[in-house]
Amino acid sequence: MSETYGLDQLGLKPATVHRNLPVEKLVEHTLLNGEGVMGKNGATMCKTGKFTGRSPKDKYIVDEGEASENVWWGPVNQKVSEAVFDKLYARVQEHYAGQNAYLFDGHCGADHDFALPIRIVTRKAWHAHFVNNMFLRPSPEVLAAHKPAFTIINACDITAEDYKELGLNSEVFVMFHLSRGIAIIGGTMYAGEMKKGIFSVMNYRLPLNGTLSMHCSANMGPDGDTALFFGLSGTGKTTLSADPHRELIGDDEHGWSDNGIFNFEGGCYAKCIDLSEEKEPDIYHAIRFGALLENCVYDEETRQVDFSDKSITENTRVSYPIYHIDNALEPSVGGHPKTIIFLTCDAFGVLPPVSKLTPGQAMYHFISGYTAKVAGTERGVTEPQATFSSCFGEPFLPLHPTQYAKLLGEKMERHGAKAYLVNTGWTGGAYGVGHRIDLPSTRAIITSILEGHIEESACKEDPHFGLLVPTELEGVDSAILDPSNTWDDKAAYKATAQKLVGLFKDNFNKYADTSSAFVEHGPK
Repeated sequence: MSETYGLDQLGLKPATVHRNLPVEKLVEHTLLNGEGVMGKNGATMCKTGKFTGRSPKDKYIVDEGEASENVWWGPVNQKVSEAVFDKLYARVQEHYAGQNAYLFDGHCGADHDFALPIRIVTRKAWHAHFVNNMFLRPSPEVLAAHKPAFTIINACDITAEDYKELGLNSEVFVMFHLSRGIAIIGGTMYAGEMKKGIFSVMNYRLPLNGTLSMHCSANMGPDGDTALFFGLSGTGKTTLSADPHRELIGDDEHGWSDNGIFNFEGGCYAKCIDLSEEKEPDIYHAIRFGALLENCVYDEETRQVDFSDKSITENTRVSYPIYHIDNALEPSVGGHPKTIIFLTCDAFGVLPPVSKLTPGQAMYHFISGYTAKVAGTERGVTEPQATFSSCFGEPFLPLHPTQYAKLLGEKMERHGAKAYLVNTGWTGGAYGVGHRIDLPSTRAIITSILEGHIEESACKEDPHFGLLVPTELEGVDSAILDPSNTWDDKAAYKATAQKLVGLFKDNFNKYADTSSAFVEHGPK
């Protein structure tokens, strides 16, 4: 009989358990099981089926115990009863009975003082490969003593067909029982649900104990100076934190403890649509044996990937262990950051390319989490769409956003960190009129911030947002630093700025009862 490794205590009785297989074996099983194919460059290539992204409307937390009091209930964190959880959990247990199971035991968190021992159970070899890439892989000695504090059981092949009777939104379920330390997944093969599931758990546990969890990238300079980069998709978080002159701590999820900054993960999960060696050399070269490509289109004969093909999804992804990046820092820890950069891609074209933030403004913009996306143009629609995501990671926040903001403010004050708002979006007009701020200018701005030169620059106040804007920076055309100078139509600039101010205020109204102290630091 196969070793169960304690799975029987979870009510799981698989016929065979493959625990922490090496990547070579996981790839072999993936190919033999017909779950994927080998690409020309040695990476494994898989498809996620119907769902090529997360299903946020199908994420639930059981309303019980301390969670009832702590969780920020609403559209992000939907309530479900313990009875519904138990019903679905019984089906998950039945799904595993007498079948093969893959087991990953490891950790989330590179700082041993704050690491979460995790267990992830899957039926698919490629899912086990994914979590092996993404989380911290234990040594044999650590594995021998491993005791998981949180477990995800992935039963992607079963669905909640009676979802209406259960009070759910669809056949898909991603369900967390926080006090029992268990999450169950059904109806979706998208691997990112497991990654963000553990992130959500860290976002619940750490702040309650005074450690800040963050959706950001981080790097370290040659003198040991640590910088954080917050930003939503498309703002340049991954691109700008990948710097040949600085070591990468991590590209997506971090904690800030009394010890400093630590990466939650042991790998990267990068978008690869339109990927090229010229634009993203680090990611491009990381795609080799051990990497796992999702939903990429490839030639059936040559197995050559066409990174520009969006016919399956624009959300094509690659996961790989962090050591596939040449300048990655291992262990992935750094000191207390002195520099915090909030990245936004303002398609309205009215935010300055760079602004210095007061502590109050930093809290306001952290809670707001603003960027703007370009609307679909298939019907000629070019009006930008504002997106606000609290703390630059709202879908993964089990607690109220102000809890994270207060922790950030306290840590910034204690360690003397300064914050900056960098706009990587449009200048000279909104999308359709102006143009995107060029990457060399943005990189020069980032360099000025990291090297401290921005503090020597004279500044003036932006009339709409109250931000301190440098009047000149080395390597940057001074004309673009003041967005009002770049618009030919001054009346249109003023009207667009006022519109964006209104959008900020409307969004912040939902936090008025808990964040009134920060309102005065918003736009005028």
